[in-house]
Amino acid sequence: MITLPSIRLVNVSKAFGRIKAIDDVSLEIGNLEYVCVLGPTGSGKTTLLRLIAGLTSPSTGEIEFDGKPVTDARPEDRNAVYVPQQYALFPHMTVRDNVAFGPLARGFNPEESLRRANEMLRLVRLDHRASSFPHELSGGMQQRVALARGLAGRSSLLLLDEPLGAIDARLRVMLRYELRRLAKELAVTVVHVTHDQQEAMSIADRIAVLREGNIAQFGRPSEIYAAPRSPFLANFVGGANFLEGTVVQQKPEMTLIEVAEGFSVAAPRSSHPVGEAVVASFRPERTAILTSTSFEENVIPGRLVSTSLTGVFLRCSVDSGMVGTIVAKLPLRQALEQDIPSSLGETVYVRAPREGVMLFSRPRRALAVELEAF
Repeated sequence: MITLPSIRLVNVSKAFGRIKAIDDVSLEIGNLEYVCVLGPTGSGKTTLLRLIAGLTSPSTGEIEFDGKPVTDARPEDRNAVYVPQQYALFPHMTVRDNVAFGPLARGFNPEESLRRANEMLRLVRLDHRASSFPHELSGGMQQRVALARGLAGRSSLLLLDEPLGAIDARLRVMLRYELRRLAKELAVTVVHVTHDQQEAMSIADRIAVLREGNIAQFGRPSEIYAAPRSPFLANFVGGANFLEGTVVQQKPEMTLIEVAEGFSVAAPRSSHPVGEAVVASFRPERTAILTSTSFEENVIPGRLVSTSLTGVFLRCSVDSGMVGTIVAKLPLRQALEQDIPSSLGETVYVRAPREGVMLFSRPRRALAVELEAF
């Protein structure tokens, strides 16, 4: 019986010279979990994955599988399959033979290895190219072959480094759900590195958001979206509007923040004391645009400066002058009923419901720097 791995990192760091790619990371991933590691370029995602795979050794800290130390274990002794961004296909082998190599290397007989190769090639929609060689395929097709090879090996731990990154958008959306379905069906633990927030939000059981080598937050997608721990997280996962201000009043049912002279925003009751510098934030999809004056709370006047269609939403940018640009994402039908596209340059009113306003302590560095995805 194959033991399904749980993964535990304890105070793990990895330095390359004076650059610390991973900085004192502690992380636990449970059996059969599908975990996405999400973060901007240079945040340490690939280094973290290579540490788990055993392809890189930590500078400090310990790594455990199922409670057993593997910090010094060889990659081949970890019962894990690592699928890199660079595909690493054998150029002299056909697509089918490349995929069959995984199970062959794990001790399966040739007949079973070919059966699994054909099954995985059907999954990634490349069974019609089984006799082709890697140089005859596009980059996206090569990536799908590498993914099929990783899946065919039937390891109990699958480590994926941007597995869908070079695949066209339509197929990428379809494959992300197939990948999760198959992982659950095959009963494997998956660590999936990506920079695509939608990809992570749609398929992960939990998401670890990395920034500058640290885990900024680790939790269910709904938790990170609804209760991000910082302005950076609110901006990076889902996007948000931000208003800097000062807490001026605490009431039993709300916190009042002055964001411009004579203008305040109401948020749910919080622990931020009067006088504290804070950042008020709200999601574009929870932001409404009114075409006439309203005396409701959290209504901000401005000028509609641009609109763009994003699927079933109309993205509207409003220059509010006093607090900067605010973005709203309106359902397309609602936007058309309000005649929003024909009112560019005209005065509108942005409304953010109190229950949708998130409060953060003002970061030590400038807000614009805090929000950067570097």
